Parts: sequence; C-alpha cells; structure tokens
Amino acid sequence: MTNATNNDVRSVDELWVKSLVARSVLRAANAMTAPDKSPSNRLRVMMECHGELLAARGPGSELSFADFRRQVRGDPSQLLPEGVPGWDVDELCVVDTDGHVTEDAFDIAAEQRLVLRILQKGGRGAVLLSGQDLDDEVAQEMAFAQLCKAGNQKVYESGRTDLIRYPAGPVSELSELRLPPLVVDLYKDIPYASRYRGWWFACPVCRWPMRVALRREVGQQVGVVDCWHEPHQQMGATYRFRPVEGIVPPELLPGPPPPPPDDREAVLWPDVEYVPEARPVEGHKALVRGVWRYTCIPGLPELALRDRLVERGLKVDLWPALDAYDLCVHVGRKQTRKKEQLRVDVKDYTSGTALAQLIHAQEGDSGGAEWLVIPDHRATQVHLLAGVGKKYGLNVATASEFGAMVCERSGVAWT
Repeated sequence: MTNATNNDVRSVDELWVKSLVARSVLRAANAMTAPDKSPSNRLRVMMECHGELLAARGPGSELSFADFRRQVRGDPSQLLPEGVPGWDVDELCVVDTDGHVTEDAFDIAAEQRLVLRILQKGGRGAVLLSGQDLDDEVAQEMAFAQLCKAGNQKVYESGRTDLIRYPAGPVSELSELRLPPLVVDLYKDIPYASRYRGWWFACPVCRWPMRVALRREVGQQVGVVDCWHEPHQQMGATYRFRPVEGIVPPELLPGPPPPPPDDREAVLWPDVEYVPEARPVEGHKALVRGVWRYTCIPGLPELALRDRLVERGLKVDLWPALDAYDLCVHVGRKQTRKKEQLRVDVKDYTSGTALAQLIHAQEGDSGGAEWLVIPDHRATQVHLLAGVGKKYGLNVATASEFGAMVCERSGVAWT
C-alpha cells in the first residue's frame, strides 16, 4: 500500500465496513447473551449496534430493528452491504447453539480492527472504537508495555513465558508469577460461560477455562465442555459429563480421539491425553479474553517451536530486542563456522485474508522478520499468505515445515 490507488481506497473502505459490521454484531451478541445485563441495558446496546450497522451499510440499505435482532445470531456476512465479500471462515456464526458468542466472531472483529489500526497509523484509514474495543486494546497494550518496562530481555522473556503458560489458575499461584502488578490485574474472575455449579475446567492445550453447556441428547441432559479455541477442540480438547447435584464435582469423559498427526506435525503436537479435573471457581482467576487469544494462543507455537529446535541442538533466541519479532533461529551445520540467522514472526489468525491484509498494510513484517510461520492447523492459509508475502520478501511456512527445513539445513533430524 505504498500508493493511494483506487484499489487501495476501495479495499480500505471494504475493510472498514466489514470491521464495523463485525464489531456491531459482536457487541449486540454479547449484550443478548450476557446474563448480568438488565433489559434496559440490553436494549440500549442493541439500539446502538443497530445504528452502527445502518451507518456501515449506507443509505438505501434498509434493515429493521426486529430483523437485526433476528439476524444477530446468524452469519454476519448476511448483514454486509451488497457487493462486499464475506469472511473466509467456514460456517461462520456469531452465537452458537448453546447461546455462547463464538470464538470465530471474536476473532474476525479483533483481527480486522488490528489491520485498521495499522492503516490508521499510516494515515490510510480511520478507526472507531467502542468501549469494549478500547478495553481490549488497552489490556493488550498494557500487558506488553508493562513487560517491556524494565528494558531487560531476561525479565521480558520470563514474564511473557509465564503469561503464556499460566493463563488461569489459583490466585495464590498466579500472584507468585514473574509478572508486573498491573499485568496480574488482567486476571479476572472465571468467565460465566466457563462455569458449572461453581466449577471450571482448564483446556489441556492452552490451560484457559473451557466453555460449558448443557444439552439434551437422546432424551437425557448432558454436559458438554470444550476449548473456546476451535483448533484445540480438533486436537482433542472436547469432553462430556453427567450433570451432578450438590457439591460433588463433575467428571469429564473425553470425546472420540482426533486423527493422529503425521510424523512431521507430531513433533509439535500437544499432550492432550490427560483428562482435566474440575477446579473450584472460588479462588481462581483467568486472563481477559483478548490477552489470552492474542498473546497466549500464538505464544504456544512460539514456545513449542523454540523448545523442539533447542532439543535438537539449534540455538534459538526468543523475542529478540524485547519482541521486535518472535524467534531468531541460528541455522547451519556444526562444522560451518558462520551460521545463518533466520528472523521469524509467528501468527495465528482465524482469517487468512485479515492476516494477508496485515502483511500488505505493514509492507511485510513490522519487526523485520523474514519468515512468517503459522501453526500447522492453519496450513490452508499458506498459499494466500505466500502470494502476499512474496511482494515484501517474506517467506511463509507452517511451524512443522519450518522446523523440518532448518533441521535439515543444520544436519539434524526433525522427526
């Protein structure tokens, strides 16, 4: 986007419209499903969202308030103005059958908002933030700023590692982490949608509270527990339980095991064999959703890739220069004196299109990385991202592809 061409202007306008629609629908869905909002507050937020949506759709695009309320629970693509393409997410909906706001809806709103902020910094777009949007932005920026505050690389690494590895847990343990006090304040009460009769369950992959729902299956009520992050569900973080009475904690039963990964991907595959136990809501807290999703979730493949490469004898620097990029991988055979250093940025976006737009807006990677690595479960995005990245000298690979490649170039085995 170095030139303000007509195509650039049109793409920015489309992105702004899609972001505003996604944000409006997400806010409306949160208002409809949150149990702690009064009827008057629900109506107020819904009316604000309806007005924002009408502004995004433009003149001549009618949508009654009643129709808006009905469509909030469906596919937000149906609310876009004519001619604006929908999102590249299969079976996208804002509210699932259990009445929970979906992770996909949260992701598309957050990811497009990030792209717009990059464009705004370059003077190529405007961003309108709601109160909740602003809270999410402030939380993520404050976490980064506080971790960087000391200006010490080791302090930053230890703090961010703790944040990734411990997104939830007992207050007594969280208070002992190597985190600044203001970052500790980003741990809040266990979300209401992750509770069952005073209990919650940690995802075996990311350790954040999983969502809980009660359904009727074959005439009986069944408890359903799975991670908010769908790729973790596909790795096996999905369970059932029999509803209980009194103070007895429920016991989870794992669902059918997922198909095993191939040998190359198995190196980075998480351990999901143990079944999470019920933990009391009282005395436990969890990171706010935005920090979990855009610090902890991408941080897992960052740490896993670093750990597996180090185990194979490679030198890997984590978050160099206080997170200018994510990994600096030293590649080369032992008998070679001079080793090549590969700068790597790791991204986990639900929308490949939004990530491609981010690359375009930043004209590559903002921190100077020459490799963009995405988790194996985002492999379908490689072709799109590689096409955009090529314009800016940015190589794209999945995490296991990258790991296998650098191991081969260093004369060691990945599998």
